[in-house]
Amino acid sequence: MNASPDTTPLTADDFDAQDAELDLIREGDDEVPQWEFCEGFLAAMVCSRRAIAPEEYWPVLLGDTFNPVQHMEFVWRWRRRWAEIASALDAPVETLDDDRTFQPEVLDTRGAVLALPEAERGDTDMAGLPAFAQVWALGFMYAVETWPDEWTPPRDADAAQMLDHALGCIVALAGDDTGKPSVSMFAEDGPPSVSDQRLDDFGAAIWAVYDLRQLWKSLGPKVQSVRKGPEPGRNDLCPCGSGKKYKKCHGAG
Repeated sequence: MNASPDTTPLTADDFDAQDAELDLIREGDDEVPQWEFCEGFLAAMVCSRRAIAPEEYWPVLLGDTFNPVQHMEFVWRWRRRWAEIASALDAPVETLDDDRTFQPEVLDTRGAVLALPEAERGDTDMAGLPAFAQVWALGFMYAVETWPDEWTPPRDADAAQMLDHALGCIVALAGDDTGKPSVSMFAEDGPPSVSDQRLDDFGAAIWAVYDLRQLWKSLGPKVQSVRKGPEPGRNDLCPCGSGKKYKKCHGAG
């Protein structure tokens, strides 16, 4: 991100506005994801080893027809959220209770449905609904899988192990919550919808994002190897353009 956006944290109204913009964009492309997926994708962009340009990632996330100029409010909120996440991931936090800790904007869809009166739930297949934070993790891994070169394990064994463990934590969150529900993340007094194991996995995924951010920041962008072209023959003209034979010019000595 080259620009210096407003770093004011997004509010609940801002996230609602992002969802509304996505609904509008979805009218022209029904494959446009929900904000939770975008949130995970954005976190992966912040952590990526290479700074991936918006013109490269917008078509991947929102389709080829997405025009940032037509959705500048969405783009500016995106940039604010980017700055907010980057700041949180760079803060020296030691506990998830720290006010500065990165907190993904995720949903407890099952909890929201269970909180409805039974008559309003209809025949909703609860098991078919996404688990808590599952869509966020799927968005993150979608970005990883789209740019695999940026997530190639480094040569250093310890760094490679850190990368594997961190991505494994996010992959675990991308799966279903099969544990016994013990708490609702939708409402404090709502019917249980999330297991204790899921909460542990969620915490591990947050720390994993910190590890990924620090790993790639410490290693820096990959150095592209320079391939040396074939050396001219000694009696060929020197490629420097001098008009002399190679052996009498840059090939001398």
